Amino acid sequence: MTGAIGAIMATNNKQTSARVASTAGKTLGSPSASALQKSLAGSALRQSGSRAQTGAGIEARASRALDNPRSAAVTKTLAGTVVSQSNKKR
Repeated sequence: MTGAIGAIMATNNKQTSARVASTAGKTLGSPSASALQKSLAGSALRQSGSRAQTGAGIEARASRALDNPRSAAVTKTLAGTVVSQSNKKR
């Protein structure tokens, strides 16, 4: 699809849930959280209560985290949220 209709259909209007936003906030405040976890948390919080979409770079990092069997549960939770809010065309 092209034009305005195609652009509208490619938009992802999902938002971060309150539960995941809380997890993201705790992650950002945790001195033991990894840089990846903090990056994912920041992206998830940015999308809380807004129509912001995940950028291609953070989407790729989140996707790799989901594919990694060694990723922590909190990493997978944040990564799943970030990926689900990406541009539908990618």
